[in-house]
Amino acid sequence: MTPKHKQKDTQTTSKSDIQPEEDLQSADQAAMKEIEIETDQLLNALQQELTECRSKSDEYLDGWQRARAEFTNYRKRVERDQALMQQTLTGNIVKRYLEIIDDLDRALKNRPQEGEGASWANGIELIYRKLLNILESNGVSRMPTGEMFDPNLHEAITSEDSDHHQSGEIIEVVQQGYLMGDRVLRPALVRVAR
Repeated sequence: MTPKHKQKDTQTTSKSDIQPEEDLQSADQAAMKEIEIETDQLLNALQQELTECRSKSDEYLDGWQRARAEFTNYRKRVERDQALMQQTLTGNIVKRYLEIIDDLDRALKNRPQEGEGASWANGIELIYRKLLNILESNGVSRMPTGEMFDPNLHEAITSEDSDHHQSGEIIEVVQQGYLMGDRVLRPALVRVAR
C-alpha cells in the first residue's frame, strides 16, 4: 500500500471507531434510563409495601392494646367481684354470731357482782371480749350511734314524744349496729324522738 492509501485507511478507521463509541454512549444512556425507571418502580413498590406493612402494624398494635385493656378490666372486675363475694359470705357468717354477742351483752349488763356467779361472769366477759376482738380483726366494728337518726345506719323501732330530746334525735339504742368496713352489716335498732 502506498502511503496515501494508508492515510485514507487510517481516516476511515478513525471515523468507524468514533461511530461505535457514540452508539455505546447512547446505549449506555438508554440502559441507565431503563435502570433508573426500574429503580423508581421498585422504590415505589417498596414504599407502597412499607406503607401497607405500617398500616397493618398499627392495626395489630391497636388490636393488641385493646385486648390488653379488656383483659386488665376483666381481671379487675373479677377481683372486685371476688372481694365482694368474700365480704358478703363473711358478712352472712358474722351476722349469725352477732346474735350471740347481743345475748352475752345482755347477760353481762345483769351479771352478779358478788359470790360464785361473779367469777363466772368475769369468765364470760373474757369470752365476750375475745369474740369482739376476733370480729374486729376481720373488719367488723360496732357502729357509732351518734345523736341524730340516720336511716342509712339506724332502724327506728319506735317514734316517741320526748321533752328531753329534739325531733329526730336517738333516745336509746335497743340493739347495737355493726359495720364491715364501710358496709352496714346490721343497722342499729333505735328509739327516736318525734
